[in-house]
Amino acid sequence: MKLASIRRHDAKVSGIIFKPMEWRLRREMVAIAKRIDERRLVAASDGNISVRIGLGQQRTGRILITPSGVALGSLRPQDIVMIDCDGRELCGDLNKSSEFRLHLMVYEERSDVRAVIHAHPPIANAFTFAGVPLDPCIVPEVVATLGRIPTTDYGTPATDEGATVARELIAEHDAIMLQRHGSVTVGETLTSAYHKLEKLEHTAEVLLAAHQLGGPKRLSGTEIQKLAKLREDLGIGAADDVLRACRTNRH
Repeated sequence: MKLASIRRHDAKVSGIIFKPMEWRLRREMVAIAKRIDERRLVAASDGNISVRIGLGQQRTGRILITPSGVALGSLRPQDIVMIDCDGRELCGDLNKSSEFRLHLMVYEERSDVRAVIHAHPPIANAFTFAGVPLDPCIVPEVVATLGRIPTTDYGTPATDEGATVARELIAEHDAIMLQRHGSVTVGETLTSAYHKLEKLEHTAEVLLAAHQLGGPKRLSGTEIQKLAKLREDLGIGAADDVLRACRTNRH
């Protein structure tokens, strides 16, 4: 890849000039995409990533999203497509991800979110196929940080329906499972969204092992209350969210 300086830190690749912030985001997306691929959290050309350009009043209404049909492990910065908040393609030679509706829905629902990752973590995905929830009241780290990892109803992938079934849950949670269709994790940064994806799949691996060893044991009510308070004290989320979820999912 030939990279030439245009003025100050502008970048020029294949005849296209990229502004410094946009080029940095593109490179960050490529780095995260490779980590997702290396961790086998997707297969072939599955999965997609997006980042909203700009923060606060500097928000531009533009979104960078991975293209359709390109494996995340093979992604290059110039492959990434720029779209607007209506999904119109503004820049890029490739087609935008077929899951663009899902990403746009998240940005519409969550003004605090700047990055979205849709992946297919195999163990967590298997839980949805088996109809087994990623229970929020077993793994302390999940209770304190993510609070709960809920699962949506089934919606056909890459359609308005697929985005609609996730709307209510993603409005309140940073990590969710799509029934039979992988995960969605979000964050103020791309790294934050990626770490939530790692935590989600790690939780599924731990719970699978616990089921194989005779079944996971739930945290006591007292321990859940302590973790819920810790979650609120750290400014991660409301304690009541965890307490309500644990009562709702009690077997």
